[in-house]
Amino acid sequence: MAYTTIDDPSAYFKVQLYTGNATDDTGIVFDDTDTNMQPDLVWIKNRNSTNEHNLVNSVVGATKYLHSNLAQAETTAANSLQSFDSDGFTIGENANFNTNTNTYVAWCWKESADAGFDIVTYTGTGSAKTESHSLSAVPHFFVIKSRSDSGDWNVGHQAFTYSSNDYIMLSSTAALDQQSYVFNGTAPTSSVFSVGTGNDVNGSSRTYVAYLWTEKQGFSKFGSYTGNGNADGTFVYTGFKPAWILIKRTSTAGNDWGIFDNKRLGYNVDNEELRPSANDAEQTDDRLDILSNGFKIRLAGAGFNANGDTFIYMAFAEAPFVNSKGVPNNAR
Repeated sequence: MAYTTIDDPSAYFKVQLYTGNATDDTGIVFDDTDTNMQPDLVWIKNRNSTNEHNLVNSVVGATKYLHSNLAQAETTAANSLQSFDSDGFTIGENANFNTNTNTYVAWCWKESADAGFDIVTYTGTGSAKTESHSLSAVPHFFVIKSRSDSGDWNVGHQAFTYSSNDYIMLSSTAALDQQSYVFNGTAPTSSVFSVGTGNDVNGSSRTYVAYLWTEKQGFSKFGSYTGNGNADGTFVYTGFKPAWILIKRTSTAGNDWGIFDNKRLGYNVDNEELRPSANDAEQTDDRLDILSNGFKIRLAGAGFNANGDTFIYMAFAEAPFVNSKGVPNNAR
């Protein structure tokens, strides 16, 4: 049985904690002892302050970043993320990246078809069209953001019905919506994704970035679950011990997205939440357990477990549940 093709998820995804020092040219070296990784997407958030979320990618280049919680256009700052390094990255003294004594988390991905991640940049035309990607598989989660102009982050997910024009916004607490001008009523394929005529995804002469992921067994999972409204909440099977989990309630508006990872605090049930749709500091309520083969919701609250409501998620592995040699991992 092929359990996974990726025995070492840290070759493609890492979570890194660091403390700011407000000093230019500060190198952040990944502190795990597994495979070195030069990241292509670095997402940084100040954990104890209301600084913005910051996403920087190697295709557009260092010093240019977008905020997941804001619609504003791309910012360029020489003192932000300054380089993507062979096993980490370098930051300047910019407050969003490196305030003295503040604590930060960086979520880092390597662009690779083997790991199911692609970064695409394109220029809009104002007319519905397709854009090519390099996954050689259907994207199961993707998000598009205008770089040159203000605009929301528009998300597609394999749980959505594209023919019904489903989409949701990463930069908002809104529920699932339907608009043909986002994805043109067309599901992505193994070679292209579709955009409609909306300015958020395809305004004439505007520039865009799209992040696309496809599932890889034992490494990534993009699914949905139904809440039960109970503190003994829903268990979600992923097939691996998650290193990172993103969750959003889709059937009802008013709740932020939530991110959990395996480094902050570091034990069940105290897995702290950060909200990509808000600039809030870390939330400390007990929300979920990270397990050897998935995660389990541990509160009755509406944001992650409203009874009968639908939630989407994306998750990346710390370790496969069973590796390619048949060896299992352990829970936290």
